[in-house]
This record gives sequence, C-alpha cells and structure tokens, in this order.
Amino acid sequence: MTDFVHLHLHTEYSLLDGACKIDNLIDYCKENGIDTVCMTDHGNMYGTLHFAEKAAAAGLKYIIGCEFYVTKDMHDKTSNISEHLILLARNKAGYKNLVQLDSMAFVDGFYYKPKIDYKVLKEHSEGVICLSACVAGGIPRRLLSGDYEGAKELALYLKGVFGEDFYIEIQNHGLDEEKRVLPLLVRLADDIGVELVATNDVHYLNREDSEMQDVLMCIQMKKTLDDPKRMKFETQEFYFKSGDEMADLFPNLPRAISNTRVIADKVTEPAFNLDKKGYPIRDTSLIPGYTPPDGSTPEQYLRKLTDEGLLRRYGTVTQRERERADYELGVICSMGYAEYYLIVWDFINWSREQGIPVGPGRGSGVSSIVAYSIGITDVEPLQYDLLFERFLNPDRVSMPDFDIDFCTDRREETIEYVRNKYHPENVCQIVTFGTMAAKNSIKDVGRVMRVPYSETDRLTKIMDGKTSISDLLGLNIEKTRKKMEAEADEDKRKSIEDKLNELKLARNSEFCELYENDATLHSVIDMARKIEGMPRQTGMHAAGVVICRKKIADNVPLSRNGEFITTQFVAKEIEALGMLKMDFLALVTLTDIKKCIDYIKEDYGIDIDFNKIGYTDAGAYELISEGDTDGVFQLEAGGMKKFMRQLKPDTLEDLIAGVSLYRPGPMKFIDSFCNRKHGLEEISYDCPQEEKILKVTYGIPVYQEQVMQIFQYLAGFSLGEADLVRRAMGKKDKKTLLAQKDKFINGGTSDVNGSHIDGCIKNGISAEVAAKIFADMEGFASYAFNKSHAAAYATLAYQTAWLKKYYIKEFICGLLNNRLNKIDEITKYVLYLKDKGLKVFPPDINRSKTVFSVENDGVRFGLSAMRGTGQDAIDLVINERNEHGLFADFPDFIQRCAMMLNKRMIEGLIYAGAFDSMGVKRAQLILVYDGLYQRASGMAKQKSSAQISLFGDIIEEEKLTVVYPDVPEYDLNEKLAKEKEMLGVYVSGHPFEKYAGSFADCNFNTGMLDDYTEDDDGERVYNELKDGMQVTMGGIITSFKKTVTKRTGAHMAFIELEDVYGGVECVAFPAIYERCRGLIATDKIVRVAGKLDLTSGKEPSVILDRITAFEEPASAGAEGGQSAPGKRAVLWLNASRLSEGDFDELLSMLGNYDGETGCNIKRGEKRFRLDGGVNYCRGLLAELSMFLSEEDIVYLG
Repeated sequence: MTDFVHLHLHTEYSLLDGACKIDNLIDYCKENGIDTVCMTDHGNMYGTLHFAEKAAAAGLKYIIGCEFYVTKDMHDKTSNISEHLILLARNKAGYKNLVQLDSMAFVDGFYYKPKIDYKVLKEHSEGVICLSACVAGGIPRRLLSGDYEGAKELALYLKGVFGEDFYIEIQNHGLDEEKRVLPLLVRLADDIGVELVATNDVHYLNREDSEMQDVLMCIQMKKTLDDPKRMKFETQEFYFKSGDEMADLFPNLPRAISNTRVIADKVTEPAFNLDKKGYPIRDTSLIPGYTPPDGSTPEQYLRKLTDEGLLRRYGTVTQRERERADYELGVICSMGYAEYYLIVWDFINWSREQGIPVGPGRGSGVSSIVAYSIGITDVEPLQYDLLFERFLNPDRVSMPDFDIDFCTDRREETIEYVRNKYHPENVCQIVTFGTMAAKNSIKDVGRVMRVPYSETDRLTKIMDGKTSISDLLGLNIEKTRKKMEAEADEDKRKSIEDKLNELKLARNSEFCELYENDATLHSVIDMARKIEGMPRQTGMHAAGVVICRKKIADNVPLSRNGEFITTQFVAKEIEALGMLKMDFLALVTLTDIKKCIDYIKEDYGIDIDFNKIGYTDAGAYELISEGDTDGVFQLEAGGMKKFMRQLKPDTLEDLIAGVSLYRPGPMKFIDSFCNRKHGLEEISYDCPQEEKILKVTYGIPVYQEQVMQIFQYLAGFSLGEADLVRRAMGKKDKKTLLAQKDKFINGGTSDVNGSHIDGCIKNGISAEVAAKIFADMEGFASYAFNKSHAAAYATLAYQTAWLKKYYIKEFICGLLNNRLNKIDEITKYVLYLKDKGLKVFPPDINRSKTVFSVENDGVRFGLSAMRGTGQDAIDLVINERNEHGLFADFPDFIQRCAMMLNKRMIEGLIYAGAFDSMGVKRAQLILVYDGLYQRASGMAKQKSSAQISLFGDIIEEEKLTVVYPDVPEYDLNEKLAKEKEMLGVYVSGHPFEKYAGSFADCNFNTGMLDDYTEDDDGERVYNELKDGMQVTMGGIITSFKKTVTKRTGAHMAFIELEDVYGGVECVAFPAIYERCRGLIATDKIVRVAGKLDLTSGKEPSVILDRITAFEEPASAGAEGGQSAPGKRAVLWLNASRLSEGDFDELLSMLGNYDGETGCNIKRGEKRFRLDGGVNYCRGLLAELSMFLSEEDIVYLG
C-alpha cells in the first residue's frame, strides 16, 4: 500500500459540515494499520484535545491543525471575504501559535466567521507548517481568476514566512476548478521552488457517508435535499481515501504523495502532554496563586483565618474542633491547596461584604471545618457528621471542587470581581456543545427529507428522549449476548448480563415495528442514527468560569458565544489540563431569601440572622409536616409534599434525609424510613457496629458518607481508601471491587499506603454477614447521596420554611418580585395567597409600590408588575407621589406624570384597575385619558419654556379638569379580560370562577400539572396524571391560533384553555376543528374531552376529541355577558369609502377579534362575510371608530 498521511481532515467539530467522527476515525486507522492522523477543522480547534487523547490511547501519532479563514484586515467588520489556509503544529511552540491565532480570530477577528490576517500570521509562524489549502485558498483563487502574478506574490510571501515549511497543496475530487488549477499550481511550485503536497479534503470517513454529510449541511442551512439552489458537494470523493487511491489521483506527481510523510515526520513533538492512556498530565503552573495581604505565606494566612474563624464560629473552641481543623489544614497544605481555599474565600468574602447573598455551600466541600471557619460554607460539619475525606484526602487524585451558589440578581458582580482580580485575560467562561439528540436527529432528518411532520412526530412520541436510536432498535443486544457467553470470569459475566438486560428493556418494539414496516421512516431512522450525538452548536456553561495563572489564550483556544468569550475546550478538559474551574451558580432561592429579609427589616425593623435563630424551631417543621411547602426550597413538588406529610420531620437531620431520599433509587426506602421514624417498623442492623453509623437514618443507609464509615468502622479502612471503594462501587468497577471485598471481609494490605487493614472478621463480624453488608453497599452506592450537599440544601429548605411560617406575606412578596417576568409563577403564588385567605389587592396608583408589597392583611400588586410598564418609568411616578403627595384624582395624576409615561402605559394602568379607588369607571377613564394626556403634555411644554404674559407675569399653571362621559362600565368578562392582559392574572375576580362548580364531575384541572417530581435528568413524572390518559375539563378560552397543516392544507387550531388554577394548550386537529369551529371563540366557556399529552421536552397539552358549549342558566348569561341562544347576531360594516390600504388594515384588525358575532362588510357593490365571526365588544367598537363613522357601523342583535 502506498504510504500516505491525510493532512486535511474535518471532524464532527467542523459543526454540521464535517461528518468524520473522531472515535470512528481512530478505530478505522487502528484497524487499517494507519499510524499517523491529522485534524484541520474549519476555523476552530474545539475537538483537538479529544482527538489527541483518542489517538494517543490508540498508539497513533497525531497532528493538530486548523483550516483558518484569512482576510486582508481581521479588524475590518464590513467585508465577509476570506481565504482558506491550512496550518499544522510541528511542536509545542507551533501548537501555542495555533492557539493564539485561533483565539484572536474569535476574539478580535470575528465577523460572520473567525478570521485572521496575514500580518498576525507572520507574527505567529514559529513551529507552524503551512499548506495553501483547497480551491477556496488564496493562491488557487487568484490562479482561477487569471491572476498568476498575484498568486505568485502570495506564495512567495508565505514562503518567506514559513520557509521550507510552506507547501503548495493539490487536490482532485473530480471538480472542474481543481482540474483547471492543478497545472497552474504545479507550475507555481516549480517557479518559486516550493514542494507540492497532495491532500483529500476529508469530510467523512467512507464514500457512502456522503449522504450523511449532505444531510448535515442541509440541517445547518435549513434547506431540504431536493432544493436545487442549496450549497452541496458536487462529488462523493471527500472521504478518507487509501494511499493507493490517492496515488492513482496524481500518477505523475509521486512527490506530492510522499511529501505527506515528510510533513508528518517534521512533527517532532506532540501538542499535548499525555500519559500512556491518553490522559492529560496536569500542568500545575496553570493553577492561579493567591498573595496574602500581610506578606505571609498562603499556608500561614489560611491558618490565621481559620483560627480567627473558629473563635468567631464557636466562641470556645473544643479539642474536637481544634483537632479536626488541624487535621484538615495538614491535608490541605500538604496537597498544595492552601491557595485554592484562599481564592475561594476571597471572592466569597468580597461578595458578602458587598451584600451579595451567597449560599451555605453545596457538594462535599460543606464537610470542611476550615471552609466553615473562614466563611466559605455556612453549615457546621461536625454536628451532622460530615466527612472531610469525602471532599479531600491524600489518596484523591483530582482537585477539590467548591461549587458556590450566588444570588441570581448579583452573581455577575462576583464574576466581574474575579475577572478584575486575576486579570481579564486569565479569566474566561467555558464552552458547551449542543449535540444531535435522538429525537431532534429524527425531526431534523425528516425535515431535510421532506417527510411530513406528522410522520416523524409518530416516531418521537414513542421515544423516551434518553435511549439512543441503536438501543431503541436493539442493535447491540446480540453483540452483548455473544460477549457474555464468551466471558469466563463470573463477575465480569454478571456485569455483562446486567448490561444485556438493560439493552433488552431499552428496545422499543413499537419503534422497531415502524422501522421495519415503513420504508420512509426506515430511511429517516438510519440517517438519524448516523448523525446522532454529533455536536450541533456551541453554547456557554451556565456557571463555569476558568481561572488561570497565565494568559488563557496562550494555553487553550478561545471562542465566542455572542458577546461572551469562552474557551474552546469543555470544563472537563480545562480541569484535566491543570486550570482552575469554578462554578458560580445562580440560585434564585438566595434572592428570594434576601428580598424577604429586606422586607421584614423594612416592615418590622427586625434583622433576621439564622446563626442566632438556629435550626430547631418547631413551627418551621410543623409547616413542612403539613405539606404547606409552596415556595419552600426543594420541598415544593407535589410528591415531596406528600413525603413530608408522611415523614413529619422535626430535626434538620430528618430534612437532610428527606432531600436525599426523594430521588429515583432511594425512593423505594421512603415508606420504611418513615415507618421506622414513627415506631411502626422495627429498626434493625446487620451487626451491632452499624448502629453508630446508621442510627441517624433509622438503620437505612442513605448517604455516601455512610458507605465510607462502614468500611472504616467495620473493616479498618482509612477514609481515603474507603472513598476510593465507594467510587468503584458507583462506577461498578468489578475488578477493583473483587479485590476490596476480600480485604473488607478478611483484611489485607492497603493499596494506597501499604498499611494493614484488619477486616470484618477480626472485628467480630462473621464472613457471611460481612459479605451481605458488602453486597448491600455495592448495590446502594450507585445511588447514595452526598450528605454534605444534602445538609446545605436542607439548611435552605429550613430557612425558607421558617420565613414562610412567620412572615408569609413578606415571603410570598419576595417570590413574586423575583419572578415578575414569569406569568405562570405569578399566577401560582397569587392563587396560593387567595387559597390561604390572604388578600391580593390590585395595583393602586396611590398605594402600590414599584413591585409587590405587603399591605395590612394582604399583598398589593406593584405598578411595574404589569405588562408594558417599565420599572424606571414607574420609579419616577412613585418618586413624584412621595415628594408631592398622593394623586388627588385622575386629572391630577395625568398633569403630574404625563411626561414620565406614554399613553400605552396609562391605558395599561387603567385596565389593571390602578385608578379604581378614585371612584371613576374604567370605561370612562379610557374615553378621556387621551385628551387629558395631550393637554397635560402641552401644559408641560409651556411650563418648561416659562412663557411670560403680555403684562410681564409668569403664566400661572392651569389645573386639569375633566367631565366624564355617562357610559356604563365594561361588562365583567371584558373587564377581567383586560385586567388579565395587563397583570397576567385575574385579581378582582375570575371569569370562570362562578362556573367552576358546574364542572365538578371533570377528572382534570390545570392545578394537577403542578403535582410532579423530577428524575435525575430533569424529566417530569406526574403523580396523578399519565401520558395518553383520557381527560375532561372545563375552562374559558383565553386565546387561540388558527393554522393549516403542511400536508393537506386543512385548518386546525391551538387553543389556550384556562380554569381557576392556570392554563393548558388544547390542540384541535382538522377533524375536530371542522366539527367545533363555531365554539372556538375568545372568552367562551367550554367543556372539552381528549387525551393528555405529557411528551417529554414540551409543555403538557390536551389533544382534543370533543368540545361542547357550556349551557348556563339565562340569569347567569345576563350577568356574565354571554349571549342568549337564538338567532346569530350580525355586525354590518360599510367600508365603501375606505382606501385599499385602510381596507386591508381593517380586515387585519378584525382578525384580532375572533368570536361568534357574524360580520358582513359592504364595499361598493360587493358584499363580504368574515369567516368565523367577530367578538362584539367595546374594544372592537373603539378600533372600528378609527376607520368608520358611526352610521357605517350597524349591529343587529
């Protein structure tokens, strides 16, 4: 076989363009005896470390490169013209230059694409090999345009920059441009004395993968395969060809083939320092340092802070606390993590000084008494038996990891402080990748292939969203079965058998049936399986921030996510290289607590300090035990409420256990745990020694720390080694566990430090009992919870419960004001207040604050809590009220505030009821506010110019007055509809409230959608509802959207149906829509029946089978504004005098008032009937008056 090295290759990280998966590529090379492999993705280096790790692990030589976009001036943001250029790293210096160039391309040169220019290229050429690229390169482009001298000038420039490391690249994919340019490239190379190199522009591994790459490009460009205008590769030659195939393409240029090996041999040093297994060797020089302000060493300063903190926390420091602190300091300092502790302490301490709420901790770091003493965490670890070794021990290889929760509103301030403290070039946020998930792959492929959405929807609805397409089809079952049958080792065989059983359960027979019997879906699934898992786009880590001692762009490439700069490597890779990754997490509960405490201080003058209050208040636990936990951290879900009522916690230990148990896996112990707590079930232990460990959880193991303690107390393991065994159990590492099992039972020598392990037998525990305990731990460890993390979150649960118990109005105000843009949440908590008998007052111009506020025995809406009112404008209004007194009446308000608000805001305040206390109807205010506003604006302008009268006196300010028209108030439904439009929730009433009793026989209401739990993947599991169940409900149609199906063009509708608890979308497909279209109207009370759709990844909905009108008593109809049955009312409009433009606008406006009143339009000699009818109401009449005179509007009721 001809020796050939591919030097131009695009992996899946050439996003939605390259289709050459790194894992498959490395396997292919290994299977085919290829010893060197290179990657050159388009404009980025996202996949380089992953590529290097895989290649090194397989024993292959790897070459890191990039196909750069080069332009004349990378800082010019007016031109999108660029040329391709291949750059390869010869050594570490070359790799560093590639990293710097690609970082500059994203940070400074990004305009549609990341670009560099020839100037910076020259400055970063050391250790770099340059190839002239494909026909999109600068040299081929010039040659194809007839500019030989221009091409020669550029080639000479690049030769001057790179010397013998510059090569003229030639390709042959059967393209006309390549055939025309090839002899010119050969001539040019000979003219200037530069070597040729042959490449194939590899975008996929095998020829047959060309269709996959074509599909990816269509997904990227939102095109379909049959679109004749889309960009596509003209041939199927962009695959990973053999050396012989490449030699056949260039029979007269053998040197171009052999030069690939010459170039590969020039790569004398790998880009990354990797071990034999392909893992990065951590560069400790990248970890940031901390310089103590007093000139001491970091170790001395940490000890000083700890000593001061112990006195502050404990008052009198006991021997137990002192010994624990000394032990931890010894471990921390000996392992070189004193500076890490100080870095974390510094930004947390700064945040607290600035009044930024910081969480009590999260994760295993809560176990550290040093962290507690210096203020990193806020949970006393000894009281709850939290193990430091779970966080840090001498046997641990990876760095410790403090994840910190910050107030949502002010987290960015802390990140900015860190950025400035350690220099902006040394601090950066971290990239993430969105991948082609199974469901989305099928949807995307279906769209590209023009398969009707309804067909792919059939597929995705029967997928669970977690299982891969291959496993849904059961494609790995037979291979796994053969592997199991061939395995001689019993433990390994059992492990493979477990995997086989999982695969059997994952196989979806319905999915397989569609695959086997539907040729179209068969093709879609096959293609989706190929692209599944590929990266689709980049994003930014929600919390991750990398801090480096050195300039980040010198060590890892940077990318861009909108205005934010991120790394190109993911968090795991960043940490593996040696940089410090911190998670600055935003926790909305901290903001809730802060707001509530501020309101308590404002209303009562009381400072709330939970360090003084403690965590033993019976009232807080009583609230939790009653399941009254709406808004309480971690305890709000319906299933958790039920658990708390069953558990009836009365200590923080109970809450810690509750937080830990309410998850898939340990949930099965909930009943037994509760029964044991309440004396309904005997508490038992496998051996007496377990009682010391499991007594706090009533003999049931709940925590990871308990697994470690069992190994320590029963068998004599060190806690460090016990943690390693716990990890092996969690990973189901059978080989490690088999060796540890013998030591656990019989004793032996530590693998970590060579010390002696006694074993259970020596401690009086029989081999049989010890074996049972080990087996139980092995099964339990995979879902055991971190007690330190649970303790921190139980602390927040208690704090929110306590605040709710004693300051419910302030607490709910905090929740509401932290969710002003989340209407569903506003509705939920407003309804909760009403359910608790607390009043919810509407916005009031003389009483409301900017946001929700406590008022007497209730909560009042804030003026900025309405749609369309900006907080800045409302702040001006309230400042005016505070400085110059309450508004005497509506004209007084307009006169004083006209320059602060626009007319739309004033209209919104009227509809929201903000002026109801002035004793004027909303309908009257709507008719006069525009005129008052115009007069007030004119008076304000006159006042600002300080006009002087003819007699030299300043004109006195005129007082606005108004005579209100004698009109009736809006009917109840219209009034409430406008109110809800502004507030997002009905406050002064609910249009469905008086009808709710008539639907008591229905089996569904929207309140049931709040009763769910979430599994580890965030998927909702509803406690009373199931996907596909038949439901009936009553409600009011608040809005609907008509559309047509793509396949048949038939009409259908999406209907928003609301009851007193909330809203749900109802879908009326064409058959139902045609039958019930007359009933689909805004403000219509209806009864519906259908199937509940709880498909993962989207909001719940009801697929309608039936809609029926609600027949109310005649008296109710009169009161509620519903039309009495009988002949249909008709609205006649004479639009004969309107221009074509105004007529179109009229029709568009009428489309916003769908309803049951017929609408006929006269236009000259023609008559039109509006499809579906209109909602005859004041709003419609007001808008009609802008188009038509009064005599042109006739209503026949």
